[in-house]
Amino acid sequence: MFQALADPTRRLMVERLCDGPASVSELAAPLAMTLSAVVQHLAVLEESGLVRSQKQGRVRTCHVETQALRAAERWISERRMLWERRFDRLGAYLAENPDEPDDGSPASSRGARDDRS
Repeated sequence: MFQALADPTRRLMVERLCDGPASVSELAAPLAMTLSAVVQHLAVLEESGLVRSQKQGRVRTCHVETQALRAAERWISERRMLWERRFDRLGAYLAENPDEPDDGSPASSRGARDDRS
């Protein structure tokens, strides 16, 4: 799913479909690419489960799969909360230990050299 969303064109398509169903032609209109390239992008989105389409007569209409987007949102949210907790702990540690000794890393050595000049 995330590989499908890695492409900016496919993200634009998903954003558009979040506003409601659209035909392949409607999705292709704002894009500077051939209709067959748009169809290839849609195939990737369908394979990932983010989009489904149905053909009625000569028109193929695409819909976003909200359950797939919710699953992605849930995964991202969990990662965000994990990193926020980690950064909070780091911030608390740094606040409690403002005068950590020089650990010999290039960044801390550079600071020490700058103080000597």
